[in-house]
Amino acid sequence: MKRKESSVVQASAAKRPRARLEVPEYHLTPSILDEVTGAAIWPAPESQMKQARDIILECARSHRRTMIVPDKDADGLSSGVILHRTLVLLGLDPELINVHLLSKGQTVHHEHERQAMAAKSPEYIFVLDQGSRKSGPLIDSPHTGLVIDHHNATPEDFPKGAAFCTANKSPPVVTSALLTYLLCEPLHDGVSTETDWLCVVGTHGDLGNTLKWEKPFPDMSATLKKYTKKALNDVVSYINAPRRTATYDVSSAFDALLSAVHPKDVLKHSRLLAARQEVNAEVERCTHTAPKFSQDGKVAVFKIKSEAQVHPVIATRWAGHLQSKALEIVMVANEGYLPGKVNFSCRVPRCARGNDPPVDIIQSLRDYASLKLVKEEDIDDKNASNSEPDVPLLERLGDDFARGHVQASGGIVNVEQFEELMRLMRVGEKKEKKEKKEGVSPQKGKKPIDAGQSNKLTSYFGKRD
Repeated sequence: MKRKESSVVQASAAKRPRARLEVPEYHLTPSILDEVTGAAIWPAPESQMKQARDIILECARSHRRTMIVPDKDADGLSSGVILHRTLVLLGLDPELINVHLLSKGQTVHHEHERQAMAAKSPEYIFVLDQGSRKSGPLIDSPHTGLVIDHHNATPEDFPKGAAFCTANKSPPVVTSALLTYLLCEPLHDGVSTETDWLCVVGTHGDLGNTLKWEKPFPDMSATLKKYTKKALNDVVSYINAPRRTATYDVSSAFDALLSAVHPKDVLKHSRLLAARQEVNAEVERCTHTAPKFSQDGKVAVFKIKSEAQVHPVIATRWAGHLQSKALEIVMVANEGYLPGKVNFSCRVPRCARGNDPPVDIIQSLRDYASLKLVKEEDIDDKNASNSEPDVPLLERLGDDFARGHVQASGGIVNVEQFEELMRLMRVGEKKEKKEKKEGVSPQKGKKPIDAGQSNKLTSYFGKRD
């Protein structure tokens, strides 16, 4: 019997591999041009770059107490070491430099941290890669402050009295380590030879190891050849590991970077190796959690419970695998990192990176938090007895909600507030079918879904703990 042509076409189409999603290369992101000169405003506005360099030079020449406050990840720690080495090359006594590493779950704006910084009586304070927000002075005593950053912020989102140099409005947005390197490199001939590999480590830490070092990015081909790309990427993994552990051992990572002459020195550090193994095991334990989706299909939510900071890693991992026409955000929420809090990380999935307009995680989260529950009858008796306040959730969440980048955001909120956000997003609720909504009976002839089928979503994720 001759097979129908339509059947052959259908069979052929079924075997055809899924088209590979083409994601534009990061370095090709169009830059913003200066309206007067026509030159690209990159990596940050020239006025900010000049002011930052002037402060760095002034600090080195002053021979006064200096404090460096870097973030805890590969990008932040690398930028801190780049600045530290630059100041020493410029003549500042290392004994005058104090490095302040924040406590677990804290920011430079928390009073405990402000008091700890003030206790060292610094006259110059450099805050690197911490993100920023509108606040009072970094410390109450007189000082010169400089924020070097690349996280989403407005011109008002900085500590009172502090100068700032930010890349966040100058695409392609560079990391804090690369911005610090580009600031410091012209100040001394030794900066490039001593810190070029740190620049690569910090940049790969945030932008990934597939980044092409092509214009406008500096040419790092010699650096990658000298130290090897594999060794530098391994350093990223080693440096990121301690701050993800339950003990939050950030000092080990910074000390390893600061004392290293060669990337291989970092890879010999026993504490970093142990931390890496610990984190890898915890990621593997938590990563098989099955997601639940918002009713609009735009957000996939993974809920985990771990004392380790593995939620960003898992979010990044699933952002590269999950695919759906509607999907725009992958969220991993960790209820075990801080008592009474939910720490969550969000990433734009690979399938949505070419969206036009681009996905803005921060705005999307704010939009969800601005909603009000529509159907109170859908809330169970327990939740109904604790009805939501009239004040929108967004106004109650505080400054630690939806921070970071528009394509890699996160936050820290109370457990109750996070569950309220989940209800506003209608996570786990199925989208209403058109037939049911219009009162039309389902089409005849459709084979019903077998409730006892073995091929279920959970089989792809494994058993939950």
